[in-house]
Amino acid sequence: MGVYRAQLFPRIMDKLMDTEQTREIRARVCSHLSGEVVELGFGTGLNLPHLPSTVTRVRAVEPLGLAIRLAAARIDAASVPVEVVGLDGESLPLDDASADAVLATWTLCSISDPVAAVREVRRVLKPGGRLHFVEHGRAIDAGVRSWQERLNPIQRRLACGCNLTRDIPSLLAAGGMAVDRLSTYFARGEPRPFGATFEGTATTLT
Repeated sequence: MGVYRAQLFPRIMDKLMDTEQTREIRARVCSHLSGEVVELGFGTGLNLPHLPSTVTRVRAVEPLGLAIRLAAARIDAASVPVEVVGLDGESLPLDDASADAVLATWTLCSISDPVAAVREVRRVLKPGGRLHFVEHGRAIDAGVRSWQERLNPIQRRLACGCNLTRDIPSLLAAGGMAVDRLSTYFARGEPRPFGATFEGTATTLT
C-alpha cells in the first residue's frame, strides 16, 4: 500500500467528505436505520453523528488503518458501540443473516469487485433487512457520461481506485438486491461528472 493511499488519502477524504451537503445526505441515508448495522467503507466515522437512537451497534468494515485511527474521537462520542470487524467488503467475516441493515456511503465506487460486495451484503442481511446507500456513479445524461469516461482514468489514480462510471442500480441487481427507493440527482456545487448521485435503499431479491 503506497504512502499516499495509506497516510494522506484518509486525511484528505476526512475533510472533503464532511461538508454541509454531505452531512445533509448522510442524515437522510441513516435516518431509518435500526438494530445491528454493518457499515461498508466506514472511513473516518463521518456517519456516526447521524445514526438514530434505534441503532444498537455498528460493525465497521474499513481497509485503511489510519481512517480508523482518525475516527477515534467520533467512535468515543458515538451513542452506540462500534466494532471494527473487517477490511474487505468483498469477503465479510460475518455470519449469514446477522445484520438488520447495511450502510454504504460513497463506497461501491472504489471496491475492486462491487458485485461481490453486494452479494456479501445480501448474505449477511436478515430477511427483511435493507441496504441504505448513497453512491456517485454513471450519470443518466449521455453528455455527462462521456466526460466521466474521459476523466475516469485520472479519477482512479488520484482517488485510490474510485470510479466515476459504475452503474449503481445495475450493480445492485447483479448482486441480488432489489432497489425499492431511489433518488438520482447531481450534487450541488460539484462538476456533473463527479456529482451524479444515487441515493436509496435496496432489499434482497427473492
